[in-house]
Amino acid sequence: MTQSPARRIRRAARVVLLGPGAHVLLFRYTADGFDPFWILPGGECDPEEEFAQAAARELHEETGIRAKPAPLDHVVEAEYDYLGEPVKSLEHFFHHRTASSEIDTSGHTALERRVMRTHRWFAAGELAGWDETIYPLNLPLLLARIAERN
Repeated sequence: MTQSPARRIRRAARVVLLGPGAHVLLFRYTADGFDPFWILPGGECDPEEEFAQAAARELHEETGIRAKPAPLDHVVEAEYDYLGEPVKSLEHFFHHRTASSEIDTSGHTALERRVMRTHRWFAAGELAGWDETIYPLNLPLLLARIAERN
């Protein structure tokens, strides 16, 4: 019997960033070993960093927007290999609304510049029929939950 490798817990924060017209910002992720997919701004928490702090930091680094995103009380767990390392991802979700569709990607890390070259504002109706995977898979439900709160 083969034992699966131990998985490091990868704590991460994701931000549902809504822009004009309630469009949501997604980045296209293209890396070796993965089919291209679209993902919300966000990323791994620094050691000892709280999820809310990571959400604000990642939002600023990836979009140039300084804000304190509101929690969505939504967590996703998944197991996968991240840069060759087996991880168990624990992602907490937040949301923020911006009046501008302009973003600044100059804060991207070298890895982000290599694998997240494209971004796009999506209307909610475009998500279900998109020809590449969009994470989280239940993003339309999260958008509906945000709309109910406002």
